[in-house]
Amino acid sequence: MMVNSENKKRIAVLFGGRSGEHEVSLASARSVLSVLDRNKYEVIPVGISHAGTWYTGLNVLDQLTSGKTDNLEMVTILPDPSMPGLYHIHEGVLELLTKLDIVFPVLHGTFGEDGTLQGLLEMADLAYVGSGVLGSAVGMDKGVFKDIMRANDIPVVESILVLRSEIEKDINQVIQQAEAKFTYPIFVKPANLGSSVGISKCTHRSDLGEGLLEAKKFDRRILVERGVNAREIEISVLGNDHPKASVAGEVLPSRDFYSYESKYEDGSSRLSIPAPIPTPTSDQMRTLAIKAFKAIDCAGMARVDFFLDKDNGKFYLNELNSLPGFTSISMYPKLWQASDLPYIELLDTLIELALERKSERDRTERHFRSTP
Repeated sequence: MMVNSENKKRIAVLFGGRSGEHEVSLASARSVLSVLDRNKYEVIPVGISHAGTWYTGLNVLDQLTSGKTDNLEMVTILPDPSMPGLYHIHEGVLELLTKLDIVFPVLHGTFGEDGTLQGLLEMADLAYVGSGVLGSAVGMDKGVFKDIMRANDIPVVESILVLRSEIEKDINQVIQQAEAKFTYPIFVKPANLGSSVGISKCTHRSDLGEGLLEAKKFDRRILVERGVNAREIEISVLGNDHPKASVAGEVLPSRDFYSYESKYEDGSSRLSIPAPIPTPTSDQMRTLAIKAFKAIDCAGMARVDFFLDKDNGKFYLNELNSLPGFTSISMYPKLWQASDLPYIELLDTLIELALERKSERDRTERHFRSTP
């Protein structure tokens, strides 16, 4: 039965953005937009260009993908709780285009997954899918995240953090620092990025130099990490205060490691769900995935990635993605599908969790008056 449009929740789906993961975001958005139930929701696609301009309009996803935005409307969300909604911008004049019930960010990487967008949506007093400012920011920053995992007795791979300015001042000293700490192979990663953008596996000194130069393009903080001969195990988490973990899945990369190319370009990497690992190991990982989720105050969803050492059977929590991929090949929805939660029901659940989180925020007092 069709639902009257007046009863539908208005959902703005945000995608694209000022990030090295822009194209991945477009692919995720294509999947989400194709599945959201139009009988339940009035969906407003909002594409954000590489330059950071927000657009909506007919076929906005296709037009943003092609870079042709002339026929699209410029829009924005204001950080003013008295003016909730999506605003059309025309010749410097703002006009309310539509009120919004929920924002569904499908923005990976910087300015979408790192707490910046979440701060805007908090100021606007809008419900939104996913973690808040804290969970998003900490989940995004690999260096800070590892420190919090260590504080919570969750095993992580040894690493050091270096700055772009240190690399530019004396890259040889940075290389010597890494070599004094680790034997090759060594991994180099931008601290604040995902989808394997800017990650290099370095097997000798010249690789390490090239990896540092590549990583510093994408962030001012760079993680240098001991290499592990590892299987890559991933677990999806869903919920707010009482999250649940999915079955575990294993990534079988087509290349030496799960690089950007093996994830999104050559299409030959495979997923094994459930992961062929001992049940006690899977159970421990699922428990730690939930512990990590709670430790950084995540909400809604996260994908938690582990390394399982092929040589000694030890495992390490690698990272937590607070806004994981939603493409047709993405692990997050596939793990829930294997846990008896189909894609369309997963989206419904995430929207319900966003409204639940907003309701909880609304209980917080914003005024304080001391008593005599």
